[in-house]
Amino acid sequence: MATSEPKPSDVEEPQPEIPEPPSSESYIKHPLQNRWALWYFKNDKSKSWTENLRLISKFDTVEDFWALYNHIQQPSKLGFGCDYCLFKDGIKPMWEDDRNKLGGRWLMTLNKQQRHNDLDRYWMETLLCLVGESFDESSEDVCGAVVNVRPKGDKIGIWTSNCQNRDAIMTIGTGYKERLSLPSKPTMSYQSHDDTSSKSGSTTKNMYSV
Repeated sequence: MATSEPKPSDVEEPQPEIPEPPSSESYIKHPLQNRWALWYFKNDKSKSWTENLRLISKFDTVEDFWALYNHIQQPSKLGFGCDYCLFKDGIKPMWEDDRNKLGGRWLMTLNKQQRHNDLDRYWMETLLCLVGESFDESSEDVCGAVVNVRPKGDKIGIWTSNCQNRDAIMTIGTGYKERLSLPSKPTMSYQSHDDTSSKSGSTTKNMYSV
């Protein structure tokens, strides 16, 4: 016996798939303890120092930090005379800023061979120390960090707010050296901005060393 074809109204229509709502973890950003500003300095002789300094971006979450870091050139790709500066928002990367003028910096000097082997890694670890508040309570004394790309050798410095705050400075210096897995020799030195700005010749007095 022949069977009758089902009427169109008897055929079940396929139901559209409803996507699962995204989990809250997929769009909630993870805040940092501080808001940070990344600056770029290009040494154009035809411009003043302040004209050569340019704000790239500000961020206050883990995700925005990595988005910025992955978007910019590594220090080893910058031209000679260029700097990157990462500072807490509200602090300009200059000695004259109120938060910097009584302070100083831990300074690491790299030879020319280290530009291709170590510079980018050291700078990334420096940034992570800052945004991750790696020096515990002493992180309050941190103002920012600077990488200088120079023909004779590059430099990375962590700036602090008060060169007389020995305990915080030593905590930062010791923790920083351990984070970079630097050998005990040569030592890394801390210099006050006042001494650096008024130095005679090529040497600056070291206040502390690790």
